[in-house]
Amino acid sequence: MKLKGGVNGIGYNTISNNILFKDFEQNILSEIASNFVEEIWPAHTCSNCENLKHKFHIIISGRLKVFQTDKETGREFTLFLLTKNDFFDVISLVDGCNHKIYYESLEEVKMLSTATFTMRKWLKTYPKLNERLLSYIGKQLLRVEDYAVNHTFFEIPARLARLILENLNHKSQKLEYINDLSNEEIANLIGSTRAVVNRHFQDFKKEGILKISRKKMEVINLPLLLKKATNE
Repeated sequence: MKLKGGVNGIGYNTISNNILFKDFEQNILSEIASNFVEEIWPAHTCSNCENLKHKFHIIISGRLKVFQTDKETGREFTLFLLTKNDFFDVISLVDGCNHKIYYESLEEVKMLSTATFTMRKWLKTYPKLNERLLSYIGKQLLRVEDYAVNHTFFEIPARLARLILENLNHKSQKLEYINDLSNEEIANLIGSTRAVVNRHFQDFKKEGILKISRKKMEVINLPLLLKKATNE
């Protein structure tokens, strides 16, 4: 994990374009940006909430997995994949409580970080930050709600189809964010196992729903994928 002091133009642009700070006056943005430093996590860097609870991060590039793990079985469940302009850890920021989650960079991840107490000070100084933070939390809660519904009412093929649809670029028919993930990582996103996910991917391929090559996937029959997503 590497740290770089100060923030360059990329950092300022990241702050000014982030949902939290967008439309702030330039002098305020400059002051806020000066309080961030750049961090670089090499691929497969892991950390936990306890180590990070004193800092607030905004992602510049790369994907960060937020997950829980069962110590007895080793099974993982991925709560979120965080990407450009996402931020964390929101729960520690809001009330300072400890929660047992882990973070892992899936490739090199660049991010900006500042002290949690500094971010809390800004929340008091700029009320609209609270509204924007609440909106972000609401979207994250909806994602957890969707998972609970999918896990309760849908079989694994439907869960897999719905995950593909959520990450599908409808213009190119290609997947984004999860296109190069291993079957094990995909399984962690839908509450399954690598072997089961691999079997259903092969079924989707045989049925003409997907075109699968090395670490790339393309939807070639969207109507049939939509049908799969409804348990039919």
